[in-house]
Amino acid sequence: MARVRRRLEKLKLSTLYSFALCAKGSTEDHSKIGTTGFSRVVYVNDPDRHEEEGFRYPRNEVSTTKYSLVTFVPKSLFEQFRRVANFYFLVSGILTLTPLAPYSAVSALLPLSVVITATMLKEGVEDWRRKQQDIELNNRIVKVHRGNGSFEETKWKYIKIGDVIKVEKDNFFPADLILLSSNYPDGICYVETMNLDGETNLKIKQALEVTSDLQEDGDFTNLRQIIKCEDPNANLYSFVGTMDYKGMQHPLSPHQLLLRDSKLRNTDYIYGAVIFTGHDTKVMQNATEPPSKRSKIEKKMDNIIYLLLCSLLGIALLGSVFFGIWTKADLRNGETKRWYLRPDDSTVFYDPKRAPLASFCHLLTALMTLTCMMKNQISQLMLEPQI
Repeated sequence: MARVRRRLEKLKLSTLYSFALCAKGSTEDHSKIGTTGFSRVVYVNDPDRHEEEGFRYPRNEVSTTKYSLVTFVPKSLFEQFRRVANFYFLVSGILTLTPLAPYSAVSALLPLSVVITATMLKEGVEDWRRKQQDIELNNRIVKVHRGNGSFEETKWKYIKIGDVIKVEKDNFFPADLILLSSNYPDGICYVETMNLDGETNLKIKQALEVTSDLQEDGDFTNLRQIIKCEDPNANLYSFVGTMDYKGMQHPLSPHQLLLRDSKLRNTDYIYGAVIFTGHDTKVMQNATEPPSKRSKIEKKMDNIIYLLLCSLLGIALLGSVFFGIWTKADLRNGETKRWYLRPDDSTVFYDPKRAPLASFCHLLTALMTLTCMMKNQISQLMLEPQI
């Protein structure tokens, strides 16, 4: 009875859970390792070997900004002129440079320049704040094995594929890791994935039995493993891989995968091997680029401007065609029907001998006049949603 009692004292609830996980087994097809889409090779505790073998893996530095110093002006201008109203005001302002315009170019281009400049500055400030957040994230500190069983504090952005890192309680994982061991004898740890899927309940991960006894810093001095797994993808809930350790192949599953931006909870520390860094991590694979902020009102405004612009062009073109026809037919037997227009004193507009040119000038004049009217309508439409 005493022997049975001692065995029960050694039995832990975590051990029961570990046994349940092992009973389930892995449902993933590990025969795909080495084929297309499953070609990632990681030399654990030997990150420099990847370059010797010809592997080019990305750095662990991430960027979520929308612009750079080189692309800010062109991309920001493109974003501004995606709004049809801005593009229309620009074109109408350029047309005012002709002598046929009923208003000056300054009255059209100056307000547009002020609005576009203010909006570009706002976009720049928002992107700069994203840059500051990226800098803070990339400069976080984690302990990385540097040989002889010593772990040195290293910034996240300097982590490489194959590094063995030590993450302590209530800290985030800096990259996608394979769990090697934890402070628990059976190699389990508790993970909070709220930043990934919004769930607040803790998830349990478990290391392989062959590595769960690596619980001290000095145990990693001579550690050498080869991990072969799937290529980077956006699926948070699947993982296929194998670990070559001490001459034996051990299958890996999502139970051993620790994802970047998830947090270690209720566990003093864990040791993990880095397999995905930077934009190869699953959280970055699921990330989207900063969206272009366009409200429903702006989209509706674009459709209204398209309609008004087509109407303007149709009216101006139709009127100019008929004006050219009537101007050409105005001269008969050397006399003009519309004598009151004084075509004999006209250089362009009413000269029957140059009817096509007169029609074109009439088109420009009509466009200018209708543009002025249309600008007033658009300005009223843009002010209405703000009232």
